[in-house]
Amino acid sequence: MARASTTFRCTECGWSNAKWVGQCGECQQWNTMVDVTEGATGIRKVAPARIGAGRAARPITEIGAESVAYWPSGIAEFDRVLGGGIVPGAAILLSGEPGVGKSTLLLEVASRAAALGQRVLYVSAEESVSQVRLRAQRTHALQPTLFLAAETDLATILGQIDQVDPHLVIVDSVQTVASSLSDGLAGGPSQVREVASTLIRVSKDRNLPVLLVGHVTKDGTIAGPRLLEHLVDVVLHFEGDRQTALRFVRAMKNRFGPTDEVGCFEMTGDGIAEISDPSGLFLSRARTPVSGTCVTITVEGRRALPVEVQALIVKSQAPQPRRVVNGVDGSRVAMVLAVLERRAGLPLSTFDVYVSTVGGIRVIEPGADLAIALAISSAFKDKAFPVTQVAIGEISLAGEIRPASNSKQRTSEAQRLGFSTIIDADAAHLREAIRLAFAGSTVERMDIPDF
Repeated sequence: MARASTTFRCTECGWSNAKWVGQCGECQQWNTMVDVTEGATGIRKVAPARIGAGRAARPITEIGAESVAYWPSGIAEFDRVLGGGIVPGAAILLSGEPGVGKSTLLLEVASRAAALGQRVLYVSAEESVSQVRLRAQRTHALQPTLFLAAETDLATILGQIDQVDPHLVIVDSVQTVASSLSDGLAGGPSQVREVASTLIRVSKDRNLPVLLVGHVTKDGTIAGPRLLEHLVDVVLHFEGDRQTALRFVRAMKNRFGPTDEVGCFEMTGDGIAEISDPSGLFLSRARTPVSGTCVTITVEGRRALPVEVQALIVKSQAPQPRRVVNGVDGSRVAMVLAVLERRAGLPLSTFDVYVSTVGGIRVIEPGADLAIALAISSAFKDKAFPVTQVAIGEISLAGEIRPASNSKQRTSEAQRLGFSTIIDADAAHLREAIRLAFAGSTVERMDIPDF
């Protein structure tokens, strides 16, 4: 028999260590290690169970492929991210920063599902039923088949599920529910593991879809043990700047569909509204050409979106010029600046460079490299490109223009939106792309030296 031992476990991620340390070695959080006494256990042998005829393993070629049955939630953008709709028996985890609108979105999902004739149980472990009712009244989400309960005890929630017998369960949030069968406070690794595993087991046994809300830490990861993300079938992330009305739902994991889809929403005074065609959200309203701007076509999942990249170049007074980015990858901007200086002859090392996107969207794909480079070139020369021009392409360190993925889809979307000039990999080098970009404008061409 092994003796009882004391280990130290992180309350944020569940990482354990034999000795106490001030900083967790897994999540890098400070002062989160607490001592946990593990009881004496012996080595036990598990006897093999008898396999019945119906559970015997069969060759994979003899097993039929069962199609996944989706039922719509009533919100097309939410169904797009899920891969077509809600799957019976699916466990879905929705994470996001505080105040971004997770509860508002799920209340709208509950209302739409109830309007389609489904019985929905909305369990709020953070608000009272009167507070949820006030929000539902403001967002016009009152439905007779939408049931509310304010519970923080797991056993009581299971009792509510037995009594209501719903078609959909929403728990807001999993970090605020506690089980009497597990030690520790609500939100701890052991409690989150027990609550999530129990709800997921109920979901699978009853063929009941369950939507769980998950808190995030200050670095954007889901709070609690990483086992939570492995247990659920779908992991969604709700993101957006709280200073703007635009919101995005991204699929980080999906066992029933693609993981690169994104849904667009807008926060309004009446709640949250889906945006089925967000083509004009990420473009400026300027009718005349403005220097330092260039439009590109990005691909989010199966959706092509036009995004305007803006740049500003200012003479630096500091020994080290500033590089400020918003909505784009800072490392890719630094690479584009180096290629512009070395391969295109633009002396940018003594200028402050500011690069941003319009509308709050974040673009991290390499297909926007050419648009970033052209926007910086336009700002450096203070000459504007035509408003009917887009740039699509990846830039190599040698200054070559590589084609972006899904180039046909990007080109079709650009033509649909009225862009007549597309600068892409047909321009073999960055110098040629800059010349082509300025060739269509009424201003003089840039003086780009030849190498």
